Amino acid sequence: MTEPCWTPDPAIIAATRVADFICHVREHCGVESADYDALWRWSIDQPEAFWRAVWDFAGVIGEPGERVLVSDPRQGMMGASWFPEARLNFAENLLRPSANEDALVFWGEDRLKRRLSRKELRSEVAQLAAGLRKLGVVAGDRVAVWLPNMPEAIIAMLATASIGAIFTSASPDFGVQGALDRFGQVAPKVLIGVDGYFYNGKVIDVSAKLAEVARQLHTLERVVVVSYVSADGQFDAVLDAIPGAVNWKEFVAPHAAISSIEFASLPFAHPLYILYSSGTTGVPKCIIHGAGGTLLQHLKELQLHSDVREGDRLFYFTTCGWMMWNWLASGLACGATLLLYDGSPFAAGGRILFDYAQAERMTQLGTSAKYIDALAKTGLVPRESFDLAPLRAIFSTGSPLSAEGFDFVYQAIKPQVQLSSISGGTDIVSCFVLGSPLLPVWRGEIQCRGLGMAVDVFDEDGKPVRGEKGELVCTQPFPAMPLGFWNDPGGARYHAAYFERFSGIWCHGDFCEITMHGGVIIYGRSDATLNPGGVRIGTAEIYRQVERLPEVLESLVIAQTWPPGSIGDVRIVLFVKLRDAVTLSEELANRIKSTIRNNTTPRHVPAKILAVPDIPRTKSGKLVELAVRNVVHCEPVKNLDAMLNPEALEHFRNRPELAVD
Repeated sequence: MTEPCWTPDPAIIAATRVADFICHVREHCGVESADYDALWRWSIDQPEAFWRAVWDFAGVIGEPGERVLVSDPRQGMMGASWFPEARLNFAENLLRPSANEDALVFWGEDRLKRRLSRKELRSEVAQLAAGLRKLGVVAGDRVAVWLPNMPEAIIAMLATASIGAIFTSASPDFGVQGALDRFGQVAPKVLIGVDGYFYNGKVIDVSAKLAEVARQLHTLERVVVVSYVSADGQFDAVLDAIPGAVNWKEFVAPHAAISSIEFASLPFAHPLYILYSSGTTGVPKCIIHGAGGTLLQHLKELQLHSDVREGDRLFYFTTCGWMMWNWLASGLACGATLLLYDGSPFAAGGRILFDYAQAERMTQLGTSAKYIDALAKTGLVPRESFDLAPLRAIFSTGSPLSAEGFDFVYQAIKPQVQLSSISGGTDIVSCFVLGSPLLPVWRGEIQCRGLGMAVDVFDEDGKPVRGEKGELVCTQPFPAMPLGFWNDPGGARYHAAYFERFSGIWCHGDFCEITMHGGVIIYGRSDATLNPGGVRIGTAEIYRQVERLPEVLESLVIAQTWPPGSIGDVRIVLFVKLRDAVTLSEELANRIKSTIRNNTTPRHVPAKILAVPDIPRTKSGKLVELAVRNVVHCEPVKNLDAMLNPEALEHFRNRPELAVD
């Protein structure tokens, strides 16, 4: 493609937060950064000046101290200490005064709607914080939340952070073991749960699961339960079945007169969140993120990359079990209104998210690449049915967004919008590569590397490459690096996870390429990369071609050891989920193969194509290629409870087609 999908209007650029930031660094740092590339280079060459400029520009509430970065050369990137003298409170920064009165809007599908002003939010945080303090919660204690993406989750996070306790969350669609695999490792003092949630018009009762988790978390001193789906008169019975349970409303009622919040003044590296890896290959890793690093990184990404301004209406389709929820919550620190949603994105005939966008004048819409792909196959053309005039940006993450996904956004949703395909992860509760309102959008490419993120692509020998596929690395420390893993004395597991592949350099595990435009293409996870005949192929390269066909709803590809028992060689096996009433005929299989061959290389063509009725995913919607590969090879899958639909794995087990050539 010779022309970009979208080019920013110079008049619009002048009104962006990053344009204001360029003026700030010119005035206060003496830096002339005429374009994004120059700004990025300065942020890498002068990281201390850059991150201090972000602190000042974003108006962080707190004391930064004199020093920005102290390093221990013996530990490499793990030895970096950011703002070692700083004091701040994460919740105080999110609850800062704002001329924008709306704090939260909530839709529970099309059944329930709520609104909270910033004054009301602050009052509810004050009351819950007082209740937690009375219970004896202090800095460093863990508060676990098992809630939908609803106002109580935001309130609980802010109340926990105001004290300096550590917030950790999961989505209520996890099974009992999935919740215990996470919360059980971190020994919470308080569990805040819900009676159920809505999904696709149905009520999903989780009260029995909540009761079982409460019985098995022996460190709990209180279970606080939010009534969300219970009919009148039924909630008391729910509470009676849960040991140590109290109604949320009753828990905060004694503190109704309290309106002020005592914000604990804490170090920059004080623990804020514990997030969890997907857990599809074993018990999830418990990743600890610091308050200062998370705040500074999110302020940079929201304001400088996503152009979130005071008064904006920020939406991300997410659950409390995905790091995008934490990212979304930080929008409060920018003076934005958070648009929260719980339920199916295809409720109300598939129109629900665009009904929401129109009704609430959404300015940024965040979702997953899989949602965009699925929406394209429904035939809905939002630009024809909805008023999306305020919408300035669309964010996509969770998996690589195909080039055809870019086409759909610009043809069917809105031609004049910044499409930010972004990528990072739970590991850093933020992004390595993302968008910029200063740059054009090129079809199939992530716009840029993040400011302050020394992202590169290495070949297998650890040498930087351009226009070639390799490993995504970060060669310099950054504030949002984890503080470490829970129960990992000495940091051995933390070091092994990120710093062993290339000594002392963060290797993220993504197979990618830096393009001629300075953008990035992600081809999939490195551990799922296919390697037939010794040639590395990213799974996203195949998905992009297969899912262009209208008959194919979804696909998943693995490398099967072939012949069985051999060492080192594999063949590519493609599984496809087809539209209703479509069968995998020889003609369709040949069309799939020719589409792949004509648009990639002969090595990309699968040796086998099999139809399955469902494709297994994690709770956050990511494909589980490794779990499927294990099933095909008759190897155990270690953590089924981390999956959204583990029963789908049975469609891949003992397939006779895979036992023959």
